Amino acid sequence: MAEEEIGSKEQAPKSNRILFCYFFIVLLLGLVAIGILVRAFDTAFVERETWMKVAESQKRPNRLIYPSRGNIYSSDGKLMATSVPCFYLYIDFNADCYTHPTKKWNSLDTLLKSKHNGIDSLSFYLSRKLKDRTPVGYKNYLLNGLKKKSRQFPVCDGKVSYSDLKEIKKFPFFRLGRFKSGFYTREMVERQKPFGTLASRTIGDTFRDIDPKTGLTKGKNGLELQYDTLLHGVAGLNSVRRLGGGWTNVVEVDPVEGMDIRTTIDINIQDIAEKSLLDMLKKIDAASGTAVVMEVATGEVKAITNMGRIREGVYGEDTNHAVADETEPGSTFKVASIMVALEDGVCQPGDTVDVGNGIYMYKGARMTDHNNHKGGYGRISVEQAIWYSSNIGVAKTILKGYEKNPTKYVEGLYRIGLNEDLRLEIPGAGRAKIRRPDDTVRYWSKTALPWMSFGYETQIPPIYTLAFYNAIANNGKMVRPIFTKEILHNGKTVQSFSTEVIRESICSERTLNMIKDMLLGVVEKGTGKAVHSDFVRIAGKTGTAQIASGGVYRQAGHQVAFCGYFPADEPKYSCIVVIDNPTNGYYATTVSAPVFREIADKVYSMAYVQYGKPEYEADKTLPVCKNGLKEDFRTIFDELDMDIDGVRDADGADWVVTASNEGENIVIKPRRISYSSVPNVKGMGLRDALYVLENSGLKVDFSGAGMVQRQSLQPGAEVPKGSYIRIELR
Repeated sequence: MAEEEIGSKEQAPKSNRILFCYFFIVLLLGLVAIGILVRAFDTAFVERETWMKVAESQKRPNRLIYPSRGNIYSSDGKLMATSVPCFYLYIDFNADCYTHPTKKWNSLDTLLKSKHNGIDSLSFYLSRKLKDRTPVGYKNYLLNGLKKKSRQFPVCDGKVSYSDLKEIKKFPFFRLGRFKSGFYTREMVERQKPFGTLASRTIGDTFRDIDPKTGLTKGKNGLELQYDTLLHGVAGLNSVRRLGGGWTNVVEVDPVEGMDIRTTIDINIQDIAEKSLLDMLKKIDAASGTAVVMEVATGEVKAITNMGRIREGVYGEDTNHAVADETEPGSTFKVASIMVALEDGVCQPGDTVDVGNGIYMYKGARMTDHNNHKGGYGRISVEQAIWYSSNIGVAKTILKGYEKNPTKYVEGLYRIGLNEDLRLEIPGAGRAKIRRPDDTVRYWSKTALPWMSFGYETQIPPIYTLAFYNAIANNGKMVRPIFTKEILHNGKTVQSFSTEVIRESICSERTLNMIKDMLLGVVEKGTGKAVHSDFVRIAGKTGTAQIASGGVYRQAGHQVAFCGYFPADEPKYSCIVVIDNPTNGYYATTVSAPVFREIADKVYSMAYVQYGKPEYEADKTLPVCKNGLKEDFRTIFDELDMDIDGVRDADGADWVVTASNEGENIVIKPRRISYSSVPNVKGMGLRDALYVLENSGLKVDFSGAGMVQRQSLQPGAEVPKGSYIRIELR
């Protein structure tokens, strides 16, 4: 018992010591915690401004991450507009490395004296690369910039690509970096159009500068401007922060890439329309011309070309005449006048009118027919007045019904949809202006009605005239011309555009049939004989109008046109061709009609003969195949459930050439591509050819469409990187 008491007394002091140690540790931790809280409070509130400045010193200003502007495609997915970065090169000769040189940072000495990084070496490499000055010329040029202490001294006059920039950064002196050389760049975005001038004005252009506030490029005109907010995307945000003694990029906001636009343009039809028009413009030395092809049922614009004379023999897309020109349409308007008269019961096709010797005086004004020098047409029917494009015949018919009530005639024009706003997708588009007798702005003269009946006293853009003729071809249904099929983002459709009906019927079926017969008569019996084709039946109307300048007609030239559709029995396409100021003859029969016929023949041949009739299952005709990637052929022919021969022989080859095996199967054979020499791209499509050639370090210039037929550099040749090669496609 005594021993137990002695043991408990010995354990008590030990327990007290342990408790004291625990208490001391807790107290110490508490004091530390209180210290941390006090310090945190002091940092967060008392010293807040000081530490915010320290934090700011550990990062650099935020930078915008430029989004990629969306692409614009043709209806079948061919690239029509895309963005490519380009760079302007500068030297800041007033940078610290020049104004305050040090032994460690002596750029002036480096520029002038260094054997491997000096001005002589730099001049030599710049001359060899850019080829715009001799080495001596570059040396003097750079020394002049150094003497002037220019802060933005351009290294060269033009711009360079990203691949060129990477090479130039490795040049002597420039490879020392910006802080030792003062060399810097300004990035721009260049919008490239792989198909050149095809539909160029309708596709539109962009401003080259990137907006420093938004990091975006902006559309200037055409579809580029119409859909600018969708195409340009949204810039992201990138901050540069110090991390572990160095700087690192931190993406704070990801950029949103621009959406893509798929247009209604058919590259093949566009190529046909442009070439046909351009050949005629050069032949007759006209001031400008436009041609538009539209799909009758849908209103999709398949081709639109606008060519203006830049200088003698040279034409380019300068103004979108098809949608912007508000001009007097001339004789193509006569069809609308007679349609109104037929609907109102003013006349019948067989009613006759006396046009006399081709000269008619009305209210003191002289009206003539184009054949007045031959004695005129005498007495003709109303339908013949359309066939022969008689101004007097149409004017007398309209005066017969509306002389005492011209408002009824104008209301008839409104009724058939001529004054309807088509709400075109092209910014700056004009619209039809058909005035009324009660117009308080423009005086309605005594001669306004008869002259309006054959295409004067009104202003109508060519595409409005086309929409009217398209409605005739479309069994009376007027649809809005459209240029865009869909908007895509990351390959997925965001919005589709469908046909929009403006008028379910512009006139009665009876009137429509009579008008169709008249338009056939124009081609087969009247002024449109020059448009007659042995391949496709065409219906339409010629139109020649004097162009007014300062209120004077006879000194300003002529505008000639043909508007119609084909095939006449089952219309697929409507088309208008308008040419301004031809110098070698001004009648539509000899100028616009032949262009229309050539377009119709080629489009019909392409759409109906080549694609419309043959079917693989019916005639076992093998499709024409371009050379390309083996895996692409496998995917396509698996989808078509067709056989390919030679797959095993092509193992290990990415690229193949194609041939037919006695009409039964497609045979593929390997094509070895060497990127160290000039590749053979004959038989390839444009996309594959560009990929192969650019990966070989070549700069590509191309013309035509289809598959590569010729290349300017011999396959297998050893040429320097950056050399130009031209390929021709058919």
